[in-house]
Amino acid sequence: MDEKMRTVVEGLQSRFNLEVQEFRGEVTLIVPPEQIVAVAQTLRDEHGFEQLVDVTAVDYFPQQEPRFHVVYHIRSLAQTLIICLRVPLNGNFPSVSTVEKVYPGANWYEREVYDMFGITFEGHSDLRRILMPYDWQGHPLRKDYPLGYEEVQFSFNIDEVLKRKLRPRE
Repeated sequence: MDEKMRTVVEGLQSRFNLEVQEFRGEVTLIVPPEQIVAVAQTLRDEHGFEQLVDVTAVDYFPQQEPRFHVVYHIRSLAQTLIICLRVPLNGNFPSVSTVEKVYPGANWYEREVYDMFGITFEGHSDLRRILMPYDWQGHPLRKDYPLGYEEVQFSFNIDEVLKRKLRPRE
């Protein structure tokens, strides 16, 4: 970890008591859900991290609890630094506060995470599906989401595939 990043991390660690992980030069802070807005605002206002690069999520089902981690990458263009924030969430009703008021670009990222993982963002201005149809049931990037499977048709198995293949009514 270079000196600029060490200053940022030590300031956040002393203020919020965060767990710090470093792997191959990337610094990750484990942030409790109730502190994400304050940490993001501190990064923007006091340390010059002006750009939210992305928001995504990870599903660790069934191996680990907490089941979900919401992952934020935030960049300081002036200092050429990127920091990763991970927010662990319970799998039953995953919910975290929105960072949309700190980084307005979080709007669509959070909608995508909501749509694909079912994680709600409290206080979001327009939390609705963005990729899937509005009447879609479930969240496709969850590990417990049922996979649709269609056998690949080859010349040797064409008869078996055609027996099971759904066809429109004639």
